[in-house]
Amino acid sequence: MEFEFFYEEDEYRQELNPTLEEGSSGDYVIILQEKLKILDYYLASITGNFDAYTKEAVMNFQEDNDLFPDGTVNNETWQALYELTDYPEIISNEKQSRPTLRLGSTGPYVIELQNILKNLLYYSGPINGNFDTATQTAVKKFQTNNKLTADGIVGRNTWSALVSLYSPLAICNEENTDDNIYIVQSGDTLYSIARRFDTTVNDIKRLNNLTSDIISIGQQLIIPTAGSGSGNQIYTVQSGDTLYSIARRFDTTVDDIKRLNNLTSDIISIGQQLIIPT
Repeated sequence: MEFEFFYEEDEYRQELNPTLEEGSSGDYVIILQEKLKILDYYLASITGNFDAYTKEAVMNFQEDNDLFPDGTVNNETWQALYELTDYPEIISNEKQSRPTLRLGSTGPYVIELQNILKNLLYYSGPINGNFDTATQTAVKKFQTNNKLTADGIVGRNTWSALVSLYSPLAICNEENTDDNIYIVQSGDTLYSIARRFDTTVNDIKRLNNLTSDIISIGQQLIIPTAGSGSGNQIYTVQSGDTLYSIARRFDTTVDDIKRLNNLTSDIISIGQQLIIPT
């Protein structure tokens, strides 16, 4: 009887701790990324997708904890993670309670979705609670940039990625003064905004990673203040670079680089210039 108890408990633990590897996705990958982030191994955004950055973080964790560094999260790696952090909570009730949204949906959750997408600069339409084609297009663009299935349907994984990305942005916006973040108004141009804040169009474009002079009503812009660039440097992306490797090289975080360069995904290209906080 005692043998059966331990067998059932071990079977339960095995079910609770699924083997994860590059290409896996879902709630358990979110738990993995959150734990690696707590331990300062994972510096990117929590997306629920086991990508190359997640694998690199897992391998570094395994190496530091005398585990075979193959980047596969088996039961032994899970247990080591649990010992160094709290036991996992299988997704918060807040994330579970959000309904699946798709074209034609309406209501307060669509308003929340549109607000998040707008703050993440994917959506520039009205906040009206109607999941229309413009909202669907914004969702698909967000899903594509965050390596989710680009079906335009906001299910659990998309909600998790949206909330995880939006939370640090909301904190960042709360910490900024009104002079740092500006909401584009009707009639604004980059030239008029630059004159108003005694800066230049080029500085605004560089700080917000803009490739043209086109801006839209409701868009959030980071406005450079006096001396704001004095602590930063420009880095040109080389072959083999990732945001994770660049962040480690300059002793910063992927999130800080993405925020400073207004990046919405972890994708970078050779020759791209990045502002590096120092």
